[in-house]
Amino acid sequence: MSLIAGVFLLAIPAADARDEGSPAPCDAAGEIAFLPSPWAPWKDAPLRVMLVTEKPLAGELSLTGPDGSVAATSRERHGGPPYFWFAEVKRPAAGAWHATLTPEQAGAGCGPITREIKVRPDKPAGPGSSATTTWPLRDTWNRATEDLFSAWIEKLFDDPLDAEPSWPALHEVVRDPSRNFLFNHLGLNEDAKIFLRPDCADLPYTLRAYFAYKMGLPYGFSKCSRGGGGKAPSCPQWFSLHNAEEARPPPPLPAMPPIPPAASGYFGFSSAPAPLAPPAPPAPKRTGPAPSFAELLQIVWDSVHSGSGRTALADNNTDYYPVPLSADTLRPGTVYADPYGHMLMIVRRVAQTQDAAGIILAVDGQPDGTVARKRFWRGNFLFAQAPALGGPGFKRFRPVVIANGAMRRLNNGEIAKNPQYADFSLDQSQLGIEDFYDRMDDVMSPSPLDPTRAMKEAITSLEEQVKVRVTSVENGRKFQNSKRGEATMPDGPAIFETSGAWEDFSTPSRDLRLLIAIDVVLGFPDRIARRPERYAMPKDKSVAEVKAELQKVLASELVTRKFSYPRSDGSMWTLTLREAVDRASDLEMAYNPNDCIERRWGAPAKSDEASTCKRYAPAAQREKMSKYRAWFHERRRPPRA
Repeated sequence: MSLIAGVFLLAIPAADARDEGSPAPCDAAGEIAFLPSPWAPWKDAPLRVMLVTEKPLAGELSLTGPDGSVAATSRERHGGPPYFWFAEVKRPAAGAWHATLTPEQAGAGCGPITREIKVRPDKPAGPGSSATTTWPLRDTWNRATEDLFSAWIEKLFDDPLDAEPSWPALHEVVRDPSRNFLFNHLGLNEDAKIFLRPDCADLPYTLRAYFAYKMGLPYGFSKCSRGGGGKAPSCPQWFSLHNAEEARPPPPLPAMPPIPPAASGYFGFSSAPAPLAPPAPPAPKRTGPAPSFAELLQIVWDSVHSGSGRTALADNNTDYYPVPLSADTLRPGTVYADPYGHMLMIVRRVAQTQDAAGIILAVDGQPDGTVARKRFWRGNFLFAQAPALGGPGFKRFRPVVIANGAMRRLNNGEIAKNPQYADFSLDQSQLGIEDFYDRMDDVMSPSPLDPTRAMKEAITSLEEQVKVRVTSVENGRKFQNSKRGEATMPDGPAIFETSGAWEDFSTPSRDLRLLIAIDVVLGFPDRIARRPERYAMPKDKSVAEVKAELQKVLASELVTRKFSYPRSDGSMWTLTLREAVDRASDLEMAYNPNDCIERRWGAPAKSDEASTCKRYAPAAQREKMSKYRAWFHERRRPPRA
């Protein structure tokens, strides 16, 4: 079977993924998915190949040219699960190429897996267009396409573990061909025309839409409420590629013409000589597909928000559904909805080793357009249970299918029974806060952890969070220097979720998370003492002795770890992590972008650090901040009215 134009994916049981007469591949591979890029390979475009397996398999991926020579190989297996390999040839010759995965455990029942790829001598036309959908449909959502989505996500945000990657905008990520396996996949130079600046709620929808656009898959999105009055958000309207235009807000009514000034006449004063015409009726509702990918994204961004992810876990009319907490389900592409409105997407899982705890890495978007990678831990992934907060936790996108020519989403029962998914679960709804974090510890690191190493991991996570805040606060300094005026501060809970300059440059949500993170790190020795069975405790020491040693290590680590931030005049000022932790009280009032940068880092008044501060938030705003300070001091976000 060949991978040629129009065929984007092969997903076959391992027992069938072989050429006739060759040994069967390893049964451990499970399903195999092959994907070549671009969608119609040709000789003057780089040929990229992705191979994905559901289960672990050691081996080498090779690309063999028409002349029989091996042009590229890769032994590096990524992910888990799914597991995947990449190989690339910059300028492939026209003709028949072969992608082969050769397992290490060769022998009976374990042979090479080979597929043919036709490379054209001439540049093909694009995949065409559709009158009924935003892009033409060429494939369906199933386990294989979901695995490819996971593999694509992981490669897109791949960086060393000790890196702290951050990007000013998502389009900078997808325009990088070394990251984006689907770069110019359609052969239309389409990525040069894409500008992506999603916030946290928009980011998962944007990545899912991008992948669906490139692969020709169905796609849809909901318009949801934000919840309130003790109830979770709900999603009464759903739109697909067939009718996305219906979700576009209607154009504003034309402004009434101004009334002319009164004029003196023979019979007294009169206004306009003729009555004003009535306003034009509103434009008819537009229906049908969005004209382009970019226009669809704008409609999606105008429609979705953090409430879209906080829907009740048992609700069927949602874009996401909850999954069990397991190493198999928490794979790249899974989203996390926290109870207070933030959204993240898993981009990598790193298994536990003898020397290190297991890690889950995720990315999130911010109102200013930045995208950053973060570790799972309590400071970044908040969890709470309350009906008014909706359904927090880990969720996956609900599959969109086509039935009788129309798109629809699978409901919870269908997902639970579908062998391609079968991962719907309400388990998270039964977990308390400590139960949730304990369960996640067990998922990431099934074996007992060294207590000192575990605490240092938590300190590293806090350090990363502080450094991410440096970027956020620096964006506020740049806003001040832009002379665009003062950011208007909203009232009440709206300080956490609004629009405009306040949404883009204030940091109340991020600071609340940072305060919680500080509490987690300071309380880590107590946490280990509370759950000693979870850790590889030294046999010759008591729990109390281990706790005392951890407190010494904590004090030392906080003093030795440092970070720097630009002050108001651009000069750098360095703080230790200990100083940042000691300023937790000041950070309860440090989220206002109208304050100088020094105040936002809690610099003591009249200190050398604060000497460059020249700007202060208005007194009325500081008064409101004092009123709202209890939310930060008590580490709670107020519910919407």
